[in-house]
Amino acid sequence: MDAQDAPLIDSADPARPILWARGRPLSVAELMADVERVAATLPAVTHVINLCERRDHFLIAYCAALLRGHTNLMPPSRAPEVIDDVQARFAGSYRCDDDSVARTLGVEAGERAPRCDARVPSGHAAEIAFTSGSTGAPRAHLKRWGHLLGSTRFNAARIRECLAPRHGGARPWIVATVPPQHMYGTETSILLPLAADMAVHSARPLFPADVAAALAEVPAPRVLVTTPVHLRALVASEQRFPDVGAVVSATAPLDMPLARAVEQALGTTVLEMFGSTETCVIATRLTAREESWHLYPGVTLAPGPDCAEVDAPWFDAPTTLQDVIELVAPDRFAVRGRNTDMIEVAGKRASLADLTRRLLAVAGVKDAVVFQPDAAPAGAVRRVAALVVAPDLSAEAISAHLSRAIDPAFMPRPLVLVPALPRNELGKLSREALLRLAAAHLPHRP
Repeated sequence: MDAQDAPLIDSADPARPILWARGRPLSVAELMADVERVAATLPAVTHVINLCERRDHFLIAYCAALLRGHTNLMPPSRAPEVIDDVQARFAGSYRCDDDSVARTLGVEAGERAPRCDARVPSGHAAEIAFTSGSTGAPRAHLKRWGHLLGSTRFNAARIRECLAPRHGGARPWIVATVPPQHMYGTETSILLPLAADMAVHSARPLFPADVAAALAEVPAPRVLVTTPVHLRALVASEQRFPDVGAVVSATAPLDMPLARAVEQALGTTVLEMFGSTETCVIATRLTAREESWHLYPGVTLAPGPDCAEVDAPWFDAPTTLQDVIELVAPDRFAVRGRNTDMIEVAGKRASLADLTRRLLAVAGVKDAVVFQPDAAPAGAVRRVAALVVAPDLSAEAISAHLSRAIDPAFMPRPLVLVPALPRNELGKLSREALLRLAAAHLPHRP
């Protein structure tokens, strides 16, 4: 790891816009003035639990911790017991939330030129991120400042490639529907403004009209950072959107038909990012026209039978991905599923993600998931089940459509209609939440 310092904000111009908040663009100098005020209030601890829900407050608190030499802790959820567990694991850590930031910023302060040239050691532990728990108990992963900057510069380059044909080298404005606390949200809505001369809207819009309103507030070129769940809702809506130069998607596989529908509906380019809490983003693809992923320069993949080892120049050490991967070229790969996602029924293998994708392709299905709810009794075949949101369809009609697309061994039995799936703010489904919903709706086995 490079031991040299790196800028906290990569900008030689204190006047350049970095954040849309309070109804207007804020400059680097204005942001740093707020950062220094909050940094001065942080106690002498080693770790700060960043609980800010507002993106502007989160960005300020994140930078304030780095300015003081602290490490940001990013709990996987806002559940009190989860936060208590994180604080217990890092004794003496300090909780910083929207109220504490707002109180500090609400106090009158004297005029003082902010330090817009602040630097952070590349080897500093900038944050400890936690996996979402969608595939098990949350795990902690340390991110050094140089590690984060390493992948961020490639994220920025790929986004700018998408924008270049229509927008040249103009500064992008990011509108993100994802929260900043999770790795994808941190990389795209916090690190890109800090390290890549981009700017971000403080809002986290949810509904299509809110997304359109936030986009309309910032100048072009606009970049919408979101998830497949949000994109499906945007395409299904009749909402009109301002010009969007690029759409960035992650957190779950994006299928090609939806990517094409997004590009047609918004007149944009869809860039899908591949990464994890363990690795940050390591590859991208233009999903509307290609299946395989393009690795970032310097990233290497060594596929195994049920996982893959990934390494990059900015990693401390190689990391294992729980994905079944096929290299199609030295710098390109295809994902065949996750090792926790591959199932076997009657001697045949399939991917739960692929089965879910085929179910979502049925016209009228708004949301769905295919899963194995529990262990089968000894000697019995372990079937798959499905929970489906499809207000205008019957389970029988969905099964009839699905039977033309998948092997009979993998037909969901049962297939149950539900009002909604228990997705978290990133659109993910934790197994615990899924099993709770299944217990309420699926018939009990004898």
